[in-house]
Amino acid sequence: MYCRKLLLIIIIIAGCRKPYAPPAISTPAGYLVVEGIINPGPDSTIIKLSRTVNVSSKTTAKTVTGAVLTVESDQNGSYSLTDKGNGYYISTGLNLNTANKYRLRIKTSDGKVYLSDFETVLITPAIDSVGFNITATPKTGIQVYANTHDATNQIHYFRWDYDEAWRFYTKYTSNYISNGFTLIPRTPDQQITFCYTNDVSDNFVLGSSAKLMRDIIYQNPITFIPSTSEKIENRYSILLREYALTSNAYTFYTNLKKNTEQLGSIFDAEPSEIPGNIHCVANPSEPVIGYLGVSTVSSKRVFISNAQLPRWVPDYPYGCNLDTAKVGPGQIYHSLIADPEIFLATDGFPTFSPSLYLYTSRACADCTIRGSKTPPPFWK
Repeated sequence: MYCRKLLLIIIIIAGCRKPYAPPAISTPAGYLVVEGIINPGPDSTIIKLSRTVNVSSKTTAKTVTGAVLTVESDQNGSYSLTDKGNGYYISTGLNLNTANKYRLRIKTSDGKVYLSDFETVLITPAIDSVGFNITATPKTGIQVYANTHDATNQIHYFRWDYDEAWRFYTKYTSNYISNGFTLIPRTPDQQITFCYTNDVSDNFVLGSSAKLMRDIIYQNPITFIPSTSEKIENRYSILLREYALTSNAYTFYTNLKKNTEQLGSIFDAEPSEIPGNIHCVANPSEPVIGYLGVSTVSSKRVFISNAQLPRWVPDYPYGCNLDTAKVGPGQIYHSLIADPEIFLATDGFPTFSPSLYLYTSRACADCTIRGSKTPPPFWK
C-alpha cells in the first residue's frame, strides 16, 4: 500500500513539471556570436559570425552573412574585411602599427551596429615545443602538451586551438575490383586501404603563468587521444595555434569554458549570458558572445608515428563481417557488383574455378567513404 501511494506521488510530481527555457536563449533571432581575433601581423584576420540557437535545437549555430566588418584604430585608421560566405569575413595581412589600439565594427544586414572595445596589440610568444606523454591511468593513451614562455615577462595568459590530421586503415584490404565481367587485381593507383582525414578542435585550451615567478608554461595539456583511437593507429599530425590574451580576455574564456563544458562545443547553444568586450551600439544591454582581442598568432606542427607508441589496437567504427561468393569468368554475382553497399575483399581460394572470394561491406574495405587517398600538402 505504501509503495502504491509513493508511486502515485511520483506520477503527480512528474506531471507538474514544465519545460524551462532560460532567458538567455529565448530571443527569436538568437544572440550574435563573434569568433576570431584581429591579427596585426602579415597573417590573415578571420572573423566568423553566427547566432546562438535554443538548447533543444538540432543545429548548433546559425551563420550570419551579408554583414559589413571593419577594423578601426584609435588613430582613425580603417581596414575592411571581405565577406567570404558561410559566416566568414577575411582580410589578408593587415600589418598594423603595434603602437595603436584596435577594435572591430560590425554592421549586420538588418542595420544593427556592434563595436568591440579598443584593445592593445599583443605579441604572442613562439611555441617552444609540442610533445606527448604516454599514459596508463586513469586512461590509456597519449596526452599532447605544449611548452611556451615569454622572455619579456609581459604575456601571462594564453589560449590554444588546433587542427588534426591522420592516416587510417580499413578493417580489411580489397585486392580485387570488378571490370563488369569478372574480378581483376587492383593496381596500386586503385588501392583503397588507407586514407587521410582531418578534424578541428571544438573547444579551446587555456593556460596562465600569472601566479608563477617566471613566465613559463610547461607541459600544458592540449588534447588527450585514447589508445583505441584511429588517429594514432598509423601517423598523426597536430597543428597547434597559440594566442596571447589580456587578463580580461582570459576571464571571459574561463567563464565561457565553464559554461559550455556540458554542451560539448565552445560556441554551441548558450545557457546563460557571458559578457565580453563586444556591444550593440543601439542597445548596450543586448548580449553579444565573444571577445575580440588583437594579437599575433604562433603555430607549430608536429607528427606522431605509431612507431613511437605501444602496439595499441584501434577500435574500428563499424561492425565488419566477411562472407564468401563464387566468382569466375562470366559467372560473377551481379548483385555483389551492382550493390553499392557490398565490396569484394580478398581472394580466399584462388586455385578453384570459379574461385571463392571473401567480401565485406564497403565501409569495411573502402577508406574513401571517410577520407581522401590524397595526402594533405603538409604531409611528409
